[in-house]
Amino acid sequence: MRPIRSFATAGLAVLLTSIFAASAPAQDAAKYPDHVIRVIVGFAAGGGNDLFARLVVPKLQEALGGATIIVENKPGAGGRIAADYVAHAPADGYTLMVGASGQMSVAAAIYHKIKYHPTKSFVPLAEIASFPLILVVPATSPIKSVAELVTYAKAHPDKSNYASSSPAFTMATELLKLKTGMPGTMIPYKSSNESNLSVISGQTLLTISDGPPAIPQVKGGKARALAVTGSERSPELPDVPSMAESGFPAVNTKLWSGFFAPAGTPAPIVKKLEDALTKALSDSLVKERLAAMAVKPGGPTGDAFKKLIDDDIKTYAEVVKAAKLSFPE
Repeated sequence: MRPIRSFATAGLAVLLTSIFAASAPAQDAAKYPDHVIRVIVGFAAGGGNDLFARLVVPKLQEALGGATIIVENKPGAGGRIAADYVAHAPADGYTLMVGASGQMSVAAAIYHKIKYHPTKSFVPLAEIASFPLILVVPATSPIKSVAELVTYAKAHPDKSNYASSSPAFTMATELLKLKTGMPGTMIPYKSSNESNLSVISGQTLLTISDGPPAIPQVKGGKARALAVTGSERSPELPDVPSMAESGFPAVNTKLWSGFFAPAGTPAPIVKKLEDALTKALSDSLVKERLAAMAVKPGGPTGDAFKKLIDDDIKTYAEVVKAAKLSFPE
């Protein structure tokens, strides 16, 4: 009879262990957060993602009942150092990340040696903001539309070069080339500001870049915006058509920034974070200040955000394959 009692005791122990293990996440979520939450940003202080983080965090603190949240910058390798760090951090809700499409969906499509995956190594929590890119040519150029640009580039392939300072901008331009059949050689620059200046000076035919460096040049009459990527016009440039309006709806590149937690974070804590972020991002002041940065505030959360990222990775991977692109690791 002793073996029977031993087996019964062992079975009871396993059952109790399972019950306690299952209840642990709920208990953790009930008291979460009870110490400092760190939000890691993979870019230097003062950059777009850093500004996003520092704008949203105070409202996230309020939504989590007065939690203490600090923002830490871990710049390097286009944000990939920070992403690798957070992907391997404890999955307890106390290490989060503000991640950008460049270090997440673009990186997953173009680099083979990264040690994380945007939707397998992380739980996508909420998109903070998204923004289209802007296609510009010199203000002195006779080219007035995307269709005219395509025609010109095909007729003058030797002059069809473009400026790019980031794989994300390169991907957007290569997508334009694939969808229109226009030629184009990439000329690398260190920043999107330099890319815009190269267009203005006539060193390059065009660039597709983010809004902050391009919009002032367009408004100042030094560059001409032919289109914004996607299906909607930019509030900052209401007279500039979208790519869809220009006849090229497939050139639908948008960049984004969002909050992430390490994969394996307990579901109750994920839910608590998603709800708190939804509340923080719906704050009128947060939305107003985000809009002032020429971005679209808010966006999908949870599974919808995950789907957006997976769709991005698929699109970018197709561009890399079709255009036969390679990027240094």
